[in-house]
Amino acid sequence: MTDYLQEQEMEIEALEAILMDDFKEIHSSESGLATSNRCFQIKLAPQDDEIDESSIPVQLALIFSHTEKYPDEPPLLNVKSLRGIQIEDLRILKEKLQQEACENLGMAMIYTLVASVKEWISERFCQDTTIENANAEEAAKEDIIIPHGEPVTVDTFLAWRERYEAELALERAKLMPESVLTATKEKKLTGRQWFESGRAAAKGAAPVTEGSDVEDEEEIDFDDDDFEDDEDMLEHYLAEKSDPSSHSSRKAN
Repeated sequence: MTDYLQEQEMEIEALEAILMDDFKEIHSSESGLATSNRCFQIKLAPQDDEIDESSIPVQLALIFSHTEKYPDEPPLLNVKSLRGIQIEDLRILKEKLQQEACENLGMAMIYTLVASVKEWISERFCQDTTIENANAEEAAKEDIIIPHGEPVTVDTFLAWRERYEAELALERAKLMPESVLTATKEKKLTGRQWFESGRAAAKGAAPVTEGSDVEDEEEIDFDDDDFEDDEDMLEHYLAEKSDPSSHSSRKAN
């Protein structure tokens, strides 16, 4: 003959050892069960060791009481929300547990029901939180600006500055009077004179004459007939500036 009471006591001792503070005995009037037998409550939350208890969105209590012939008959079961669970969800969970209890007759089943409740909470309530966290992480990644392009070095900066100065000179040349640009080679301005003449044309200042005491600088030829567009003129200027030997030979001629 089965000693039901002994089996029930052994299960309670095992649950106390496993669940510790989450397991406690409560008065039958608090259980919501129609019994005067001993009643117990197990506090349950999502099955995730990394979740801080203070930030858990949902929590419930599984309440049970052994019947006279348990485990050969199902225990009395109830579920109660401790945080964030609606009545309809509790009803669905209770029906699920009662069905599982009937499937596990003949063996101590309370801990099996505990594992089922944890899994149900995780699937029901933690999936949305996981998706939200993933979306937040994805949004944070999109906010991070990843630089693209060639890194700046001394050589690349000097090359850029040379090209920039050439482009600036080209723009100033466009502001110069046509008479200056079409002057004969005998009356070509020096680089310094051409620069200041362009600035004078833009600002209304008097251009520097050939008789100036300023030391002559290299000549810059921007004859429009020699170039198809501004880009050709710019390339010509850069080539002249980077190859002094060719420029010197041209002056000698």
